[in-house]
Amino acid sequence: MSTASHDAQRDVSAAAASRRPLLHWPRTLFARLALILCVGLALAQTLSVWLTLTERDASTANMMMDYVEREVASSVALLDNLPPAQRIAWLPKLARRSYTFVLGPGISGVAPDAQLSRRYESAIEKGIGKHFALTVNAIPGEREHLQVHLRLTDGSPLTIDVRPQPALPLSRWLPLVLILQLVVLAVCCWLAVRIATRPLDALARAADALGPDLKAEHLDEGGPAEVARAARAFNAMQARIAGYMTERMQILASISHDLQTPITRMRLRVDTMDDDVQGAKLRQDLQEMEQLVKEGVAYARTLHGTAEAPVRVDLDALLDSLVCDYADAGSDVRYETRAPLAMVTRAQALKRIVGNFVDNALKFAGAAEIALSKGPGDAQVTIAVLDRGPGIPEASLEAVFEPFHRLETSRNRGTGGTGLGLAIARQLASAMGARLSLHNRPGGGLEARLVLNDERMGATANQ
Repeated sequence: MSTASHDAQRDVSAAAASRRPLLHWPRTLFARLALILCVGLALAQTLSVWLTLTERDASTANMMMDYVEREVASSVALLDNLPPAQRIAWLPKLARRSYTFVLGPGISGVAPDAQLSRRYESAIEKGIGKHFALTVNAIPGEREHLQVHLRLTDGSPLTIDVRPQPALPLSRWLPLVLILQLVVLAVCCWLAVRIATRPLDALARAADALGPDLKAEHLDEGGPAEVARAARAFNAMQARIAGYMTERMQILASISHDLQTPITRMRLRVDTMDDDVQGAKLRQDLQEMEQLVKEGVAYARTLHGTAEAPVRVDLDALLDSLVCDYADAGSDVRYETRAPLAMVTRAQALKRIVGNFVDNALKFAGAAEIALSKGPGDAQVTIAVLDRGPGIPEASLEAVFEPFHRLETSRNRGTGGTGLGLAIARQLASAMGARLSLHNRPGGGLEARLVLNDERMGATANQ
């Protein structure tokens, strides 16, 4: 690769890195609301403290300047009226924390340029500037230091040595109080957002628990008006869906029942036909019609859920008996990867799912293998049905679970089936709280993987 190509790739990487956000916005509504409220209230509290301290410093400085103006004027007037011999005794009495008086010319220098020094200069000038000629200069040093020079009425030099004092220092407990306030704000924000988003969390859990059986618990319709309205709407929607599904199942069941009679009559008429060739074809068509009706009703029932109660099942024994049934029928089904595992699940639904995949493996590969192993979780078990058939294209691994989807596009039910077997298996697995998926095997073949969850553990978790 040329140097230009390297440079181009580096430029593209740098541009992509520059577009990548440095901070990631939280994904959950709880985190977003808590972050917005905490940051907003913390900034507002910090701004309030800053404004309070700024106003306090400004007010304190103004009061200090007024005090300096009055005190300096009084002290200079007192010294001006005292006899020269008594002035030195009064100097300690007139001294203050920020300035003292010196009987002498003081130290010369340049004009002060610091802001606080200029405020002291302005205050002293307001107090005595109308009566005495003043000269002000700064004294070099680490801290602000200035001197105000003047002459009293008798011509004696007087120097006001000023060391400007900053505003009142912060109390040691003030930062701790500010931190405590921020902590209280954060806790209150967390509690408020938690209370506000808890109904949404309950709504999401109820929606997740709304399985094919449509028997999820109703939401509590109490609380704020908006929350109660959403809960009532969800409960009403759940009831409507359950009613629609029940009505559809009843319709399909009625159609199936009503079709049984004409199919039986047609079969009897076919049996009395003299044309054996046409009779055999009609019998095959009638069998396919009957099978399609039965599987359609079975799929509708799985959509509505299963009434089978979960029981504790010895999975090893169940799979072994299933394999023995196939072996007795002369089918090549093996069960070599086994494990002594038991869990609470729905035995009949499980046998139907595994049997469906074994039948498919026998149809397309001529042989099947069942494997039982411990799943990735503590209460999970994996059952796999393996074959060495043609497999399924990667793009169709999920599509085959859709109703009436067939990879074999012919109209022959014997080779293509009805297209409902995998859909029924997926619905049964969903009703059991299991995960069903298909995977192509290395070297050819297909693996149907069923990951079971102990339904007793699932019920405990839901509670």
